[in-house]
This record gives sequence, structure tokens and C-alpha cells, in this order.
Amino acid sequence: MPTTSLPTRPVLRPREDPGLSARLARSAAAGQGVQLRTEDFADWLAARGRAHDFGVDRIPFAELDGWSFHPGTGDLVHRSGRFFTVEGLSAGTDEGPYRDWHQPIIVQPEVGILGILAKEFDGVLHFLMQAKMEPGNPNLLQLSPTVQATRSNYTKVHKGLDVKYLDYFVQPGRGRVIADALQSEHGSWFYRKSNRNMIVEALDDVPPDDDFCWLTLGQINQLLHRDLVVNMDARTVLSCMPEYGRETGTEHGPSVGDRALHSDAELRSWFTGERSRRELRAERVPLASVPGWVRGEMSVDHEEGRYFKVVAVSVRAASREVSKWTQPLFEPVGAGVTAFVARRIGGVLHVLAHARVEGGFLDTVELGPTVQCTPGNWDHLPAADRPPFLDLVLDPRRARVRYDAVHSEEGGRFLNAESHTLVVEAEDTPLDPPPGYRWVTPAQLRGLVRHGHYVNVQARTLLACLGAMGEGGR
Repeated sequence: MPTTSLPTRPVLRPREDPGLSARLARSAAAGQGVQLRTEDFADWLAARGRAHDFGVDRIPFAELDGWSFHPGTGDLVHRSGRFFTVEGLSAGTDEGPYRDWHQPIIVQPEVGILGILAKEFDGVLHFLMQAKMEPGNPNLLQLSPTVQATRSNYTKVHKGLDVKYLDYFVQPGRGRVIADALQSEHGSWFYRKSNRNMIVEALDDVPPDDDFCWLTLGQINQLLHRDLVVNMDARTVLSCMPEYGRETGTEHGPSVGDRALHSDAELRSWFTGERSRRELRAERVPLASVPGWVRGEMSVDHEEGRYFKVVAVSVRAASREVSKWTQPLFEPVGAGVTAFVARRIGGVLHVLAHARVEGGFLDTVELGPTVQCTPGNWDHLPAADRPPFLDLVLDPRRARVRYDAVHSEEGGRFLNAESHTLVVEAEDTPLDPPPGYRWVTPAQLRGLVRHGHYVNVQARTLLACLGAMGEGGR
């Protein structure tokens, strides 16, 4: 009798790569890579800076090309209607010394792509990193993800060059997805802004461009200990790295997550409760109507000289998709402090996370560092109104400093925005912290980062730094 051929079934891949944890652990343990020795990295980065013409100059608003203040609203807008706008925000919350406030804010509804490409060489995963110039970086050139682009950039609204390696992150099937999540940007300066954070493993040959280099996770972790080297976008993508090593559990015992002070269910319940009880009132308003802010020829400033200012710059960057442009930037007044207070509980490192309300958040509350502020903005207030734990992290005699580096914030939108980034271990910090704070393990934070809008960008930077310490990724 004739036989009927069954339709060919597609080959299905496992939902999770069972060997990924071990592969990431091997990469984290590899202090040298196939392309570049870690001790040669600084010379390589300096050479990439010399290879191109870079420059940033402050200019009056009147010299902005394509940007102008809208005659009705006073909003700072681009003639294309794309990129971003600087508008006003009227906000209020239910706790803290600042219950109601007004400020300029960046409105950029586009979802950008922050993507790192991975590939295995000699049995070790390497990651393709880019020497990228951003006009707001204090040293201009820093290590960035393989792809760092807004939708306006990669759809070429600026009529510039193609974004290199973009296809791996927008074309399904070009590689194996290791991590993929929507994450928030700075809730104090962006209005409900998200980026897609991705790590994709290439399945084909990927020749590196001159401004790109392959580094192991171990090399990147070493560079995270250096000031102003690994940019904010790279740090947030690195925080999305899946768990590896000791975090995932071994034959020697249960995973770190199983030995946390609070179970994952208890942590999620507490966080949901914080979102439910806290209030955030945020409304976009015309920039011209924002009280307390004054527009001059060169900047928009707060009348008390605090917080930040809006400025304009002219940029030369021969290595970018467009070689010359002008744009607004936010410039903070003073350096920030971003810190986790840590302690060991039952032998396991925990960090004290803060459920923060920020005016630009999509969902009221996200988990932030123990301390996240610009100290100078609080100097005029009574001690009782200063951020909790600020004095502890600023006085190294009161705690053991486990991590200490200066990192810059988003160089594409913020000018000279630096944060003193710290992890300080203080074993006498109470197990029962103030309301709004919770002890969590780095493994628990990493689990929450797999979902969008749970962990803010500053805490994600610290999570990447904990990984560099050997505490957040293994």
C-alpha cells in the first residue's frame, strides 16, 4: 500500500541553553582574550581616539541647527519631529522633603536598541565592544555596546551611515538570544523612556571593525574597575547577563538565591506592595510654564543654581553615522553618588535596595541603590531630610569599601554627568531597614532584571559592578 509522508517537523532548540552558565563562568574567569590583552586596552582606546576628529563646543541656543524653542509652548524641539524634545514636567509624590516639583524633562518615546554581540573563540565566549564617542562623556571616548542606537538613528532620520552590526538585533534568526528585556532609563531626566537591552550570540563569522574589539567577560569586569571607561549603556546590558557560576547552584549546595533573607516570592510581594502604596503624579507641561527655571542665551537654569541645566553643543565625531551635528544636553550641577550598602547575612552577600519614586518612571516605583543623589542638592536641608545612609557611604571610616569607581551617565543626552559609584560593606547595618528599603541578594536582583521596569538604571550599573567584584554574576 502507498505510504503517506509525514510533514517535516522543524528542529526545536531547548528553551534555555543548559550549558550557558558554565560558558559565561569560563568567560568571566578568562583574564585575557584572543584579540587584545587587557593591559593593552588603554593604548588601543587612545589610538581609536587619535584616529578620528572629535570635538564638542558649547554654543548659544540660537546656533542650534534644526532645533528651536516652540513659539507657543517653549518646548525645545527638532524640525523633523523626531529624536527627542525637552518639555516641562509637573510632578508630585507622597513622601520626602520634595512632595511637589517642576522641571525640564527629556521626552523620547522611541525605544532604542542597546545590544552586545557574543561569539565563542577557542572555547571562550567573547563580547564585541565598541569604542564610541558620545558628546557628553567627560573623556568623549568610552567602551559601549556593539549597537547603541535610537530608532531615529537606525532608521536614518539623520540621513547618515548604517549602524554597524544592527541586523543581529533586529532580524530574527541572525543569532542565539542570550538576554532580551526592555529597561528604563534615568527616571529623573527622561519621561517614561525605555531601551531594549540585548545580548545575542553570533552563529557566523563576525570580523570586527577598527573601532570594535572582542573581549572576554573577565576582561570587561577588569575594565569596570577603571574610572570613565565602560559607558552606561554597556553597563545596563551587562546587568542583564544571565546567572552563572555559584548563583545557579552546584553539586556543593543550593543556589545563592535559595539562601536569601527574603524568598523571591516575599521580595516580589513587598515590591508590589511598594508600587501599590506609593503615589506619583506626573504631567507633561509646556517648558515655558515651568516655575523656578529661567531660560537664557546659553542655558536653562534653576533659579537657585541647583539640580541641572539645559545647554547646547556643537559636535564633531568622524567615527559616527553623522560626522557633525548640534543638540541640547542636560548638564548636572555637581557629581552624583550611587551606592549600595552591603552586608553578609548567613554568609551570603546582600545589598540594601531602595524602592524609589522618580518623576519619569513608567510604573511609579523601581528598585534603586541604597543611595542615589547629588549631595550638593541636599546640603541646604536639615539632617533629618537628607537621604538615608548618605553619610555612611560618604565616610569610608564607617564601612568597608568593596567597590569604588567613577562612571559617567548617558553621554548622548547628559553632559559631564559623573557618579561616584560605591559598594560599601557595613555589617552593623540593621536587618530591619527603614520603610521602602529591602535586603536582596545580587542573584535576586539579576532575576528581576530579566523583567522590564523592576530595577532602575543606577542599580543596574551597580549590579554590573557587583559582577566585576565576583559577587553579582557568579
